[in-house]
Amino acid sequence: MSAAGVVLEAPAEAPVEAEEEQPLAIALASLRLLLPYLRPYHRELAVLFLGVCVETAFNVWVPLSFSYLIDDALVPRDRGVLIGILVGLGASVVVNGVVGVVRARLYSRVTASVVADIRASLFDHLQRLSLGYYSRAQLGDILARFSGDLSSVEGALECVFPWAVAPSLDVAVYSVFLFVLDWRLGLAATLVWPVALLGPRRFAPQAVTTSYEKSQLEAAALSVVQENLSGQAVVKAFGLEQIWLSSFARRNASLRGKTAHASFVGSLVERSSITGVYALYVAVVAVGAWLVFHGSLTIGKLVAFQALFLALGYALTYVTQYIPSLVQGLGGFRRIGELFAEEPEVVDRAEAELLPRLSREILFEDVTFAYGDAAPSLRAVNMRIPAGESVAFVGSSGSGKSTALSLLMRFHDPSAGSVSFDGQDLREASQQSLRAQMGVVFQESVLFNDTIRENIRMGRPDATDEEVESAARAAEIHDIVLAQQNGYDTVVGERGGLLSGGQRQRIAIARAIVRDPAILVLDEATSALDAATEAAINATLARVAQGRTTVSVTHRLSAAAGADRIFVLEQGELVESGSHQELLAAGGIYAMLWSRQAGFTITEDGAEVTADRLAQVPILSGLDHSLLEEMTYFFASEQIPAGRTVIEEGDPGDRFYLVARGRLVVTRKDEEGNEVQVNVHEDGDHFGEIALLRRAPRIATVRTVIPSLLLSLAQDHFLHLIERAPHVRATMEQRIDQYLADWAKLR
Repeated sequence: MSAAGVVLEAPAEAPVEAEEEQPLAIALASLRLLLPYLRPYHRELAVLFLGVCVETAFNVWVPLSFSYLIDDALVPRDRGVLIGILVGLGASVVVNGVVGVVRARLYSRVTASVVADIRASLFDHLQRLSLGYYSRAQLGDILARFSGDLSSVEGALECVFPWAVAPSLDVAVYSVFLFVLDWRLGLAATLVWPVALLGPRRFAPQAVTTSYEKSQLEAAALSVVQENLSGQAVVKAFGLEQIWLSSFARRNASLRGKTAHASFVGSLVERSSITGVYALYVAVVAVGAWLVFHGSLTIGKLVAFQALFLALGYALTYVTQYIPSLVQGLGGFRRIGELFAEEPEVVDRAEAELLPRLSREILFEDVTFAYGDAAPSLRAVNMRIPAGESVAFVGSSGSGKSTALSLLMRFHDPSAGSVSFDGQDLREASQQSLRAQMGVVFQESVLFNDTIRENIRMGRPDATDEEVESAARAAEIHDIVLAQQNGYDTVVGERGGLLSGGQRQRIAIARAIVRDPAILVLDEATSALDAATEAAINATLARVAQGRTTVSVTHRLSAAAGADRIFVLEQGELVESGSHQELLAAGGIYAMLWSRQAGFTITEDGAEVTADRLAQVPILSGLDHSLLEEMTYFFASEQIPAGRTVIEEGDPGDRFYLVARGRLVVTRKDEEGNEVQVNVHEDGDHFGEIALLRRAPRIATVRTVIPSLLLSLAQDHFLHLIERAPHVRATMEQRIDQYLADWAKLR
């Protein structure tokens, strides 16, 4: 949930449980992913393996020495052999200790470096993914790859040598020397393999799957936390704390159950192996004692065999104890691998050229584009934008104007047709050279938690302080910055939260200007601001746009009226183009949209509407002009912040609304109780007609997306006025019945 939204439904459930997979297949896939990060450290890994061999030799030498110590030194009471063995043991302890310290230090450095490389590679990969990925991915899920998943991978890597490689080498060498000591006991000892591996083979696949599911649930819980924190203003304003607590409690309960199950299954992997090893150890002791009792084996060899076999058991125990960490690591690597498997939708060709600065024109030629399998958002669109001119893409919500802008910035590539600069298809040019000549101001001016100076400098990292301040002057924010306690070194807070909306937008404009762009791109740059701030910033934008090619997307036609050319889009098609006056004279869709948005006067106290504008509302069109003129005095202005509910489905209706400024989303509950978006209201739209005549329950919920200025008319005032025109009421009732019938079709 964003700060501008509210809870429409409980956050989506966690992904469906994964099918159980064999750990070997997952381990091999993880190893293929890991190998590129290990190759740069092959020398260090070779030294580490050599150190492990030294430690394994020591681990074998100590139990074997028992045989020589008992049979060749203690029983025959040979002082020389005794001293030699003891000196050899002491020297080997010193050597093994030094090797162990060196290995531990080197291994910690290698592990930290590998994890850092993976983390850097993940971040780099995220930078290369297209915007399409971020529109469908959850931020919390992405962050979980960097936290829980990478942490589990790090835990698994830290234990590879001490808990897997070294014990595995020990097991192999111990097994050989067990046969050297006594082949009969050696054969009995080989049963340790099926006994030790039977449990892991049975439970490991389930453990890997459960660990993966646990990671998915952790990511889902983190997404709930992230959404809640980013929308605290709305949570506090609407008292939604208990709703979010309940939602998080459900996720937390699911995670708790899955965590307990994952821990239990992991312990079964370890415990089943250890129990079998100990049982076999008792059996081998019994067989060895029987052989010694009948004189077929010396006491020294039995002691050495038991010590070696016990060491073998411990080594296998280390390996099995490592399996839960390995399982978690494999689950983490699997999720990290899924992120690496995401491919950018927009990729530069190998022969991509640098795009020269725009000098002639931007051309859309038969451009068609669709998001995934959805219906095309643009269909065979042709547009020409001469260099140095200002153009605007306008149209109703969903008309395709934002899609056209995304193709211009090459956030997506056309499904058919082409977008070209000076005759060069953008797909043949590098993305960097394209965007280097663009300065973009978005509707939401995203600032980073850094100083004002650095936020402006992000437009061009090599800009000098003088150039930064010059851009700030052009954006008319310089004096405001100097008034801050720390001037340009003032930290703006996360997402610029310590500044006002207008200040954030002016800093965003300065960030675009400091690039000295050939093309200025304005994506609803002022629609989220109040009327006074919007007017001031529009004046600034008009000034800084001089001499540049300016492309803007806006639903507010007053902001597009000064453009050299206006492109009108409707349901993905270009239906009209021309100047403001030409389009008004044509009397087409643009003229209709203009008349719908006209008739409002924005004042410091709110807004006013004219009688002529009210006459365009279908339900009011039959009223006399004098009655409409009188009605204008009964409309009340309401300034409503983003994320507020204006009307709630099911509540009794008693007001009719006109949208003077803003954007609102309309939702209805489906048969399962989930809210589904069915419409969007923007400047000039109206809603709540039924409430003028009937105190019936609202048939939809309407919420503000951006700060909105509404005009509302109470039912009592309307009914008082309509008493003077009883002949009109019957017609209005018929229109309401038709309106309700149309709404019913949306279900």
